[in-house]
Amino acid sequence: MSATVVLRDERCIDHVTPGGHPECPQRLIAIYALLEAHCGPAGFAIRSPREATREELALNHSPAYIGAIEATATRAQVRLDPDTSTSAGSWLAAKLAAGAVLDGCDLLMSGRAANVMALVRPPGHHAEYDRAMGFCLFNNVAVGAHYLLLQHGLERVMIYDWDIHHGNGTQDAFYDSPDVLYVSTHQSPYYPGTGALHETGSGRGQGFTVNIPLSGGQGDADYLQIIDSVIAPLARQYKPQMIMVSAGYDIYARDPLGTMQVTPAGFGMLAVRLKQLAEELCGGRLLLALEGGYHIEGITESVQHTLDALSGCNAGLYSGSGRDAPAAHSSVSRVIEDVRRTHVQYWPCFKG
Repeated sequence: MSATVVLRDERCIDHVTPGGHPECPQRLIAIYALLEAHCGPAGFAIRSPREATREELALNHSPAYIGAIEATATRAQVRLDPDTSTSAGSWLAAKLAAGAVLDGCDLLMSGRAANVMALVRPPGHHAEYDRAMGFCLFNNVAVGAHYLLLQHGLERVMIYDWDIHHGNGTQDAFYDSPDVLYVSTHQSPYYPGTGALHETGSGRGQGFTVNIPLSGGQGDADYLQIIDSVIAPLARQYKPQMIMVSAGYDIYARDPLGTMQVTPAGFGMLAVRLKQLAEELCGGRLLLALEGGYHIEGITESVQHTLDALSGCNAGLYSGSGRDAPAAHSSVSRVIEDVRRTHVQYWPCFKG
């Protein structure tokens, strides 16, 4: 029987950021220590990913930009923007991070994994066609979605981005395409300043970008309500052949870069909801890729809950509504109504 597969590689730790930078190697060092301690009991398998090729990276990025990142491999540090830099190990780490998502796609499409989590860095969802930004070099999930469309012949891929920051790079990559349904919950106004409700796609992609901007302070019950009221109805109408998740753990309650209130167990609840959707709609094909999350203890505990949920451990813990968690004083019901009202012209599932 296929198991949950975790893709990880020690060389992703060699992407070294300046001292005090939140996107630091310690994020993965702590997570990898967890994997070593819990691999057997948690019911998941660990694999090392391959490197993405230049041609695969070019599915989402310009050849000139790829060459520019490759050229940093001989230099101790290159500043790409005010928040984003490379070290001598970043080029290889970035190829492994994208390659992990590609390997995950292959594993799921071949039935060799029940679901997949890529625990790699640098993150990706801010990276644009020819520009690094927001700690991101290559857009791992976007490269993977293009790969699914081109190499595996899929026609409908759904990406849910739960990072606290809007995934501007992923949105841009598919803004005019109906082949990828991009849904984002994020704090607004907040970096990078994109992801407004009215950003719904263009041309043939009109309606296939769904932004759910939140004020901050939302917790477990709010995110579960959004899944039940927006994401699940969309998925059931769209019928994706794969669900991908930009899994940012900066919505954790104590994250230094955010104000959300999601608990570690709450991430398990989110994972279970998405796992159930994938099992209902696309043969269980669910891939999560690590994005943000900057509280070392918090991201480690939250990843553990996510993996427990994906692999079926402690199932009863994640079957609730999240109402037992600290209540968030939010306007999430009003936001949900605004999203449904904005998109009802594209998605009949929002009628009534």
